[in-house]
Amino acid sequence: MTDTTPAEDLKHYAHYHSLRFKRHPHGVLEIVMSGEGMNKSGLAAADDRMHRELAEIWRDVDRDPHTRVAVIRGEGKGFSAGGDLGLVEQMADDFDVRSRVWREARDLVYNVINCSKPIVSAMHGPAVGAGLVAGLLADVSIAATDARIIDGHTRLGVAAGDHAAIVWPLLCGMAKAKYYLLLCEAVSGAEAERIGLVSLAVEPDDLQPRAFEVATRLAQGSQSAIRWTKYALNNWLRMAGPTFDTSLALEFMGFSGPDVREGIESLRERRAPRFPGSGEAG
Repeated sequence: MTDTTPAEDLKHYAHYHSLRFKRHPHGVLEIVMSGEGMNKSGLAAADDRMHRELAEIWRDVDRDPHTRVAVIRGEGKGFSAGGDLGLVEQMADDFDVRSRVWREARDLVYNVINCSKPIVSAMHGPAVGAGLVAGLLADVSIAATDARIIDGHTRLGVAAGDHAAIVWPLLCGMAKAKYYLLLCEAVSGAEAERIGLVSLAVEPDDLQPRAFEVATRLAQGSQSAIRWTKYALNNWLRMAGPTFDTSLALEFMGFSGPDVREGIESLRERRAPRFPGSGEAG
């Protein structure tokens, strides 16, 4: 394989609209969460299309003969926003939508884990929602020191499904995982590195250069050795599959309950949630 790949090879990804792609030397593919998924705050929001495309992209990366390593990053003011509230409301109201998004959420996690190519994430600003799934499950996760990593599920009124149960306890330990996930506390990039939630934290101006430096080193290494090492290490995540499946089922059961509706309204009204029965013992 040559160091550069003709631009027309990106036709492989022409059907994506919320993700933007660029080829880099040595088989590094840059994936930018952007396009139609940008919200008014300048963040890539996980609307219908973005959610589906984030689940699908890793299969295409795995099959792409021109890609050795993928780098995923956000555009604008942050890495990724939370789920689009319109989509969340549809999930609460419509069983078919809820079932479809559940399948996509499951596929996103397992497709990242099973992608044979190494994935590097470069997280800046807020990192929330479906984008955060790829960001923290990436093989090398790099955050700006001032990034804000937030798993917002309990703030919305549903269990922390997505990626949290499968990877947070393994990365930063059960005590830290429970603290941040139960309380919905934000984690800075610097703190995320300290507790082991991300691989590296770097100054904001160094984020993209460091991510592409790491990706280039991976792309120039022994592909069989690197991919087989990733496969073996990810068996730790595969063993946690039943835990993940349970968390995801409980999350999506929550979308049929009353708390998520208060979560939606409180986010729209920019106020603290008043969950039904929150003052009572459970």
